[in-house]
Amino acid sequence: MSRKPELKGRAARLARLLPTGRAQAARTPFVLLVVLLLGGGLIGLLVLNSALSEGAFQLDDLQRETKNLTDEEQALQRDIDAYSAPDALQRRARELGMVPGGDPAFLGPDGKVRGVPSPATAARVPLVLAPEALAGRAVAPSAPAPGPAAFPTTTSPSTPGR
Repeated sequence: MSRKPELKGRAARLARLLPTGRAQAARTPFVLLVVLLLGGGLIGLLVLNSALSEGAFQLDDLQRETKNLTDEEQALQRDIDAYSAPDALQRRARELGMVPGGDPAFLGPDGKVRGVPSPATAARVPLVLAPEALAGRAVAPSAPAPGPAAFPTTTSPSTPGR
C-alpha cells in the first residue's frame, strides 16, 4: 500500500494550494461550461449588434427617401398653387379663347327667375392666333361673337296660370 508522504513546512503549504487529481476532474466541466456560456454570449452580442446596425442603415435610407418624397410633394404643391392662382387661370382661359361671363340670373326655390342674364362678350382678341395670322395674312373672323339675341332671357318671372 502506498501512502503519500506527509509534507512539512513550506512544502505542506504549497501542496494545500495545488488541487488534487479528483478536484481537478470536477472543475473541468465547470470551466468548459463557463467558457461556452461566455463564447455564446459574445456570439449573441455580435449577432445583435449586426442586426441593430442593419436596422440603422435601413432607417437612414427610409429617412432619406422620406425627405426626397417630401421635397417632391412640396414642389408639386407649389406647381398646383401656381396653376390655380387666379391670374394664371385667367391667362390660361384666354389662351383657350374663353371670355368672362355676363350677368347671371338666379332661380329661386319657388321657381321664379331673379335677375336679367346677359351674354358673355369678347372683350379682347384671344391670345391663340391662327397659322394664317402668323404667316402675315389678314384673317377675317369666321363667326361673329354671340350677341344678346343668341341667349334668350326671361324678364318677367311670372307666367299666366302659375
